[in-house]
Amino acid sequence: MLIGCPKEIKPQEFRVGMTPMAALEAIAHGHSVIVETSAGEGSGFADAQYEAVGATIIDTAEEVFAKADMIVKVKEPQAGERKMLREGQILFTYLHLAPDPDQTQDLLASGATCIAYETVTDRMGGLPLLAPMSEVAGRLAPQVGAWTLQKANGGRGTLMGGVPGVGPADIVVIGGGVVGTHAARIAAGMGASVTVLDRSLTRLRYLDDAFGSVFKTRYASAGNTAELVMQADMVIGAVLIPGAAAPKLVKRADLAHMKPGAAIVDVAIDQGGCFETSKATTHQDPIYEVDGIMHYCVANMPGAVARTSTLALGNATLPFLLDLANKGWKKACADDVNLKNGLNVHAGQLTYAAVGEALGMKSVNPDTLLT
Repeated sequence: MLIGCPKEIKPQEFRVGMTPMAALEAIAHGHSVIVETSAGEGSGFADAQYEAVGATIIDTAEEVFAKADMIVKVKEPQAGERKMLREGQILFTYLHLAPDPDQTQDLLASGATCIAYETVTDRMGGLPLLAPMSEVAGRLAPQVGAWTLQKANGGRGTLMGGVPGVGPADIVVIGGGVVGTHAARIAAGMGASVTVLDRSLTRLRYLDDAFGSVFKTRYASAGNTAELVMQADMVIGAVLIPGAAAPKLVKRADLAHMKPGAAIVDVAIDQGGCFETSKATTHQDPIYEVDGIMHYCVANMPGAVARTSTLALGNATLPFLLDLANKGWKKACADDVNLKNGLNVHAGQLTYAAVGEALGMKSVNPDTLLT
């Protein structure tokens, strides 16, 4: 199979879909790899490193899309890229279709087979291709939130760890999954007073057993959430429903009860965000203010640490990439239910029920496409 890796064009996105080592693995399995020139530079990989392992450097994205049997990316294809997809081509990348009807319609119109990193599962019911970026985003969230809290950026002017005689910042993390756990660990490590909210008592027990007094846990009832958000200097949204739009857990009216200059970091913004006032921003212009509350809603947070993120993502995607290349999408999905769960679009049909529900569109059972 001819595998193509174009350069990411989303603003301030420096990650790349394939590392030179991933290209080497694919070539060792008998495949060919083409990479758009300078695609890896943002992550510290020069064109020469790809050429050294046998990949071919291509001048334009148009040529990569025109030639490749499978396109491997990081972020969802932008409008211009979607026009270059074609029937029978495989697209393997993050998609986040639930809050994005325009992208969904374009992918359906392309006729391509689109497999989303964020809905591929593992034997434990986890999301192995989302997890490494969730880990990165979770660890970044307190860091960018601390910056947002600085007075020069419109925040309260509160130091995360406080100083002797002055208490630390109060941080609330909504969601105790991968993002929330990593966010809580880092925020607590910065000296903040941290509380994690979740609706799963099993998860809360795990966090309490694993971390003890490092941070506090509370059940995410409406009352507890409202009380803690009102007291918080920073609220980190870390809620995920796989493949579906994020629930709006904090309404605009709630902002009036928060501390002036408090910070919101919405890590769920790729799935539409879990705050009613969230809207996607970029690294170039990351924060905005609503009713005196500062919002940080960058939709590709891991892109800020592109090298770490690319290496972590590449480790996770490579086995699935090789399966798709070695077997073709149909056999690979038939052999592996976890990869099949990543199938979101095929030949003009929506194949992921949660996306269909979010967008009010008809979806088909992917099993019907594999027989």
